[in-house]
Amino acid sequence: MTATTINAISTSGAGYTALVGRILLAAIFILSGFSKIADPAMTIGYIGSVGLPLPQLGLGIAVLVEIVGGIALILGYRTRLVAITMAIFSLATAAVFHSALGDQNQFIHFFKNVAMAGGLLQVAAFGAGPAGLDSRR
Repeated sequence: MTATTINAISTSGAGYTALVGRILLAAIFILSGFSKIADPAMTIGYIGSVGLPLPQLGLGIAVLVEIVGGIALILGYRTRLVAITMAIFSLATAAVFHSALGDQNQFIHFFKNVAMAGGLLQVAAFGAGPAGLDSRR
């Protein structure tokens, strides 16, 4: 195989690879958002337990970012803006809810959020690719 052939194959599959990556990134957000809807009292209590004001508003924002943002990410709709918003949300969540790094579970959650933000920043940098609604505008 020549370098040109390899490049053509990798370029043609890049759109689907980007789509699969967006689906995998979005899955954790969408599932988390629906779990918040299923038990809003638990989420409101958790938000309140860290001292944030207006936990009901926090619940609404979290559900909006996680579900609507996750779906938009999968569809590749306004991908860069959505990915940046979700990356900021992930870093803020890490800092506010998972900053007790002496606790191994919180340590893992903190760096999971940081890693997700890194993946989302990659999406923000390179866009949805050809298998996204953004490429049709």
